[in-house]
Amino acid sequence: MAEIAVIGCGQAGLVVATAFASKGHHVTGIDLDRRKIEACRMGVAPIDEPGLDELLTQGLASGRLTFLDQYPEYPERIPAEFVFIAVGTPTSPSGASDLHALKSAITRMAPALRDDAIVVNKSTVPVGTCDEMVRLLRRSGAPKATVVSNPEFLQEGDAIHNFIEPDRIVLGSNDPDSLERVAGLYEDFGATVVQCDVRTAEMIKYASNAFLAMKVSFINEMASICEVLGADVSGVAHGMGMDRRIGAQFLRAGIGWGGSCFPKDVSALEYAASLHGVRAQLLRGVQETNRDQRRQVLRKLRGVLGRLETARVVVLGASFKPNTSDVRESPALEVASLLRLGGAEVRVVDPHVVPESVPAQFPYLDVTGDLMAAAQDADALVLATEWPEFIDLPLEDLAGVMRRPLIVDGRNVLDDRAVRAAGFIYRCIGRPNAEGGGVTLPEDRADERLDGRITDWPTVERAERADRERIPSRNGRQAAALASD
Repeated sequence: MAEIAVIGCGQAGLVVATAFASKGHHVTGIDLDRRKIEACRMGVAPIDEPGLDELLTQGLASGRLTFLDQYPEYPERIPAEFVFIAVGTPTSPSGASDLHALKSAITRMAPALRDDAIVVNKSTVPVGTCDEMVRLLRRSGAPKATVVSNPEFLQEGDAIHNFIEPDRIVLGSNDPDSLERVAGLYEDFGATVVQCDVRTAEMIKYASNAFLAMKVSFINEMASICEVLGADVSGVAHGMGMDRRIGAQFLRAGIGWGGSCFPKDVSALEYAASLHGVRAQLLRGVQETNRDQRRQVLRKLRGVLGRLETARVVVLGASFKPNTSDVRESPALEVASLLRLGGAEVRVVDPHVVPESVPAQFPYLDVTGDLMAAAQDADALVLATEWPEFIDLPLEDLAGVMRRPLIVDGRNVLDDRAVRAAGFIYRCIGRPNAEGGGVTLPEDRADERLDGRITDWPTVERAERADRERIPSRNGRQAAALASD
């Protein structure tokens, strides 16, 4: 069995550490966040990932899993022949990847590396970064260091399964011996090991995530077309997905993708392409379509309510997807923010996300776990994260406490017949409007009434433009893109 160290005990690193320990390897997790390490030592995973607590407990009990909150100091060494790096590489204001945490980890650990240690990079980094890592390691006290790129393809909410039973394992290095040694770690994983040069491995990660994001944006664009032509995007996706060349995964229309990977990876790849004179127009379109899906919710609400300035809206969900408490780049929170900027009173309900985890950029959002209290006197519900609790809503109870019974299903997961039977007006993504069947075209919007009021379509369009002009800047590129048509 091998001696392994994992630098960074976050969303990816802790999965890597516990999973390798479950395979019989001796693993040391290193993270400078002492609270995180203390939680790990007590067997409590600091992140919400199904199955992780069990693996963590098993690893600690077996003695094969230990944790450090600092790097060993010379002459002590990191007790590992394989050192995995799994630190965050968030998006910087320019759209590029922020590599400060990665560079800091390299310079701190370099003096403590064994001479025979191989650095295995799990962090998602721009193409060419591993070559720079080799140079930085050698300048920082590890003259014999080699680097292998081993990108991760973990889906939050299913990460343990993804790691232990992967579709493929990608390894890239310019050192053949290091490549073979790392490949040996995965001999009993039962998956094809793709061996290539280091830059190709780095690019596989970006290209994979960009393609998956493109599939989601594609079906969302089809959903917009379906709505105006009277087709049902759910049926379209089903028919497309039966084609083996296309496949059914990632063809579910909704309010778009978010999370810690797709947004930053697509942005970083487009940024890298632009630096080298490549116009990545498809990647730009993928991002623009995704941003527009958030605005679809506002359009649908205005199509029924007319104005948002006096509306009380409950957003169901804060995490970017179910089975995780991760709120990074959450479409649900972006929808809630846009509603708030449009003048609505907004309440966010999520049974698994604590209010303290909501980023500081959303200080005005009220996050709670009490659905019925939040729905009191509400004008609309927006289903933004498909938690099981939201798929099986107490519809009649909700209709009894709401001021106006309207649901916008941003994930197309509710039973529309049950929703309508409970007295709700139902709107979803890419399917014909319910009442009376058939499609609602812009010129027909005057037929939609609520409490005797008639929706004026030009007014709705003007209000949307006003919203976009008021959107604040989180960073220059994102704000400009979000505010543009």
